[in-house]
Amino acid sequence: MSRTPIEKPKSVYFFGTCLVDLFYPEAGVAGIELIKREGVEVIFPQAQSCCGQPAFNSGQRDKARDVARAQLDLFRKDIPVVLPSGSCAGMMFKHYPELFEGDVDYNKACALANRVYELSDFLLNVLKIKLTDKGEPMRVTWHGSCHSQREMGVRSQPKDLINQLENVELVELKRETECCGFGGTFAVRQPEISAAMVSDKADDVEATQAQKLVSGDCGCMMNITGHLDYRKSDVKGQHLAEFLWERTNDPR
Repeated sequence: MSRTPIEKPKSVYFFGTCLVDLFYPEAGVAGIELIKREGVEVIFPQAQSCCGQPAFNSGQRDKARDVARAQLDLFRKDIPVVLPSGSCAGMMFKHYPELFEGDVDYNKACALANRVYELSDFLLNVLKIKLTDKGEPMRVTWHGSCHSQREMGVRSQPKDLINQLENVELVELKRETECCGFGGTFAVRQPEISAAMVSDKADDVEATQAQKLVSGDCGCMMNITGHLDYRKSDVKGQHLAEFLWERTNDPR
């Protein structure tokens, strides 16, 4: 992801995403707490909703624009917008400008897009976070989503954060760059292909002998861990934000 480096801000917006809101709220809370612990105020507009990606990926650009437009006035301050999802971040960063091209809100969309950061990239490269591991020894593996890698340039950042944890052994997947088969609506439109892809991914995960699968995208994590549960695998999944917060936060 090419952008001008910024100094540590005093405040940021946090965009929670639909899957965090509906299925993994603990990941959102952990992301917010990680930022706050670095002395940064976190603003969470309560009226935020979907980024518009499901409609956009289905070719429903007018509907996607309607959903996206509702977000533009919620994040108007000239401060970073941090997302615990490379997929949703990619939608806003890469696709909002093209979605609003020729529209009256084009400039607003571009201004928002230019302030969007995926969480791990923001923690590592903007906040320069340093982590102290307080957990027991553990072996984990990392899955990076297609959108985070290809649209947001997020590849090494999550692994760099995990590698700061001295009691955590990170075993990388041999087929890390391959899609897990979720792809949002793709899993619904092409269930047989999706099932074959997630089975390959689960094989790769289990081959690492990791105790936990860590990911920065809830859709991928839900897909992979759902298949692992179907197999009755012992490997559990956890969002990166929650994993980092648990490993570095003093137990209460």
